[in-house]
Amino acid sequence: MGIMRLNDKVILVTGSTTGIGESIARRAVAEGARVLIHGRDEERGRALVAELGNQTVFHRDDIADPAAPARMISAAIKAFGRLDALVNNAASVQRSNLDTTTVDFFDLMIAINVRAPLLLIQAAAPHLRATRGAVLNIGSLNGYCGERNLLAYSISKGGLMTLSRNLGDALAFEGVRVNHFNVGWVLTPNEYEQKIADGLPPDWPERVPRTKAPAGRLLKPEEIAAAAVYWISDESYPISGSVIDLEQHPVIGRNPPKEVN
Repeated sequence: MGIMRLNDKVILVTGSTTGIGESIARRAVAEGARVLIHGRDEERGRALVAELGNQTVFHRDDIADPAAPARMISAAIKAFGRLDALVNNAASVQRSNLDTTTVDFFDLMIAINVRAPLLLIQAAAPHLRATRGAVLNIGSLNGYCGERNLLAYSISKGGLMTLSRNLGDALAFEGVRVNHFNVGWVLTPNEYEQKIADGLPPDWPERVPRTKAPAGRLLKPEEIAAAAVYWISDESYPISGSVIDLEQHPVIGRNPPKEVN
């Protein structure tokens, strides 16, 4: 193996027992990092740590709890003694439109998708200043406007994007970088099950229109993880405040082909 790009780094990846977060955690360990695995599923978390070994520790917590972020940062420091990067990946992706978005539902989406990343950065900041560390926030292309059945989720991802840009500016003066991914359509286990629940057939990933996936398939979590390595490593220093769209096509001004499949 070549040079490990995250050698001796300590990284907290939220929501890392499945999907994109799990792939980022796996890749970070492969690149030499020590990783605090986080999630709500004790069984999955323990199994992942057993597989990845003593470079990892699992911390179970629910980021809807405003006290959770401070506990999570403390757990990382207790386990590894320092913190070099925070990846805010955990999110709630739930359907709602204008008619179905209740007060309680909206507040929960904001608490998980915007407030928790903010509080995590707040708690992590003193440790990241000490290591000249980095934050990577995992957002969504829905942050630009989103789908009609993802109203509250899309609003929350728009808020996260602004949070990233604001702190990407503010913390850069303190040696801490904050960057942001707007992720497109990725074939995660949760996305597969959600589309089944929406009524699509079991082989739906093979039927995605080419207008949605020019490559003939959806993005893989491992491809997002590969991109993440650059942004949480020293290779991307001193870039801060960047918002990167990770999709197979341009987002702004796109006029997809009009052929009938």
